[in-house]
Amino acid sequence: MRGYFGIGVEGISKPMNLGSLLRSAHAFGASFAFTIGAAFDAKAAAQSDTSAAVASMPFNAWGDLGEMRLPHGCRLVGIEFRDDASDLPSFTHPGQAAYVLGAELSSLTPELVERCDFLVKIPTKFCVNVAIAGAIVMYDRMISLGRFAERPVRAGGAERRIATHIHGEPLWKKKLKSKAPAGK
Repeated sequence: MRGYFGIGVEGISKPMNLGSLLRSAHAFGASFAFTIGAAFDAKAAAQSDTSAAVASMPFNAWGDLGEMRLPHGCRLVGIEFRDDASDLPSFTHPGQAAYVLGAELSSLTPELVERCDFLVKIPTKFCVNVAIAGAIVMYDRMISLGRFAERPVRAGGAERRIATHIHGEPLWKKKLKSKAPAGK
């Protein structure tokens, strides 16, 4: 899968939720994770992050929105339960993305919503736990951008897997061979 993604939370206060989100981010192959204006105990968060995600990927704890710096070309996707947000199943994920969720019992601040390139909602009856919401978004990214066989028409698993991509020789080497004198 080409591209990269990061995931974070604005204003999180429950360390177990942060630890669970970090563990899921590590499992889904996130390139980085972050918090904005968070109040959490790092040791308590580590109790639910049994994969030690922060030892395996960059983690930024920005004090406020003004400190946030994303990689060049990275699109900010706000995950927010609101009417004007796109439904996750109908959303096309950017190749380079940072997903940001609101804290427990809170929404993204208007300032952060303004910075988002996209707003997406998970079509549920009511809000789900922040760590669960993050895992759902990362799973959706994986199944929509990954190389998986199409779902079968009938119940059950796919009968065949997609063949592994075989990389050919780099194009510049092919060009050199085509320009080489005959017999060499």
